[in-house]
Amino acid sequence: VVQKALDDANVSESDLSAVAVTIGPGLSLCLRVGVHKARKIAKVFGLPIVGVHHMEAHALVSRLVNKDLDYPFLALLISGGHNLLVLAQNLGEYVQLGTTIDDAIGEAYDKSARWLGLDIQKGGGPALEELALEGDPNSINFTVPMRQHKDCNFSYAGLKTPVRLAIESRNLCTDDIPISSATEEDRQLRANIAASFQRIAVLHLEDRCQRAVEWALKMRPSIKNFVVSGGVASNQYVRTRLNHIAEKNGLQLVSPPPSLCTDNGVMIAWTGIEHFVPGRFEDPPPADEPDDMQVT
Repeated sequence: VVQKALDDANVSESDLSAVAVTIGPGLSLCLRVGVHKARKIAKVFGLPIVGVHHMEAHALVSRLVNKDLDYPFLALLISGGHNLLVLAQNLGEYVQLGTTIDDAIGEAYDKSARWLGLDIQKGGGPALEELALEGDPNSINFTVPMRQHKDCNFSYAGLKTPVRLAIESRNLCTDDIPISSATEEDRQLRANIAASFQRIAVLHLEDRCQRAVEWALKMRPSIKNFVVSGGVASNQYVRTRLNHIAEKNGLQLVSPPPSLCTDNGVMIAWTGIEHFVPGRFEDPPPADEPDDMQVT
């Protein structure tokens, strides 16, 4: 993978100025493999290392494609594993305003897509978003989570159960009959569930983001931008609805292109550059560091 990236960029290790590598969060085994490879390259070629936090990279990649995006800004990071609202005050200076207390929105999309019998080879979220276009978003009155809570946290675990019950109560045999084999009536029922789920899931996002915008503007009135990133940010319905929140509060919605919303190496490299330029990096590993050194 590393060699292909170098070949595609038509460079070699000796052309590099530094090595950026993800240090978390994530599966420890995967992280260790990446860090070992990064340290080996850095040691052989005498390069400094920049450790990158995965979620910070999601927040900062918008600065690669939008050069006018300055601090401070509000960021919403939404993916299969995270719902995170942060006030980015400066590089490396973040105030967490809200997070998920159980499941993230992406996990709820994926699980609902599987229950609906959708083809999830390209992702449950995109599959559900596509089917929802055929449905009536007001056909099922799911409850918006946590409307009585006065914080900016998220909860999607409680929305999944009503979705499952809606499928079961309509006798949809989604485990045995995939969407591609469904009757016209069956497909419409599934589309209605998908559309109703999406409306409520995103309404929950809107509620929490509106509260976070109000808090952030009190803390830093100079905020002009609302960044939305992470895999779920590629959902066009999500973008449209959150753009209403931004406009209502006099903010500009900033979101990277879909190719940079899902996990990608570009965001890690860019965040590495952001830290490297002001000198926020680790010196090259010593030449006598063993290749099998345990990294924690």
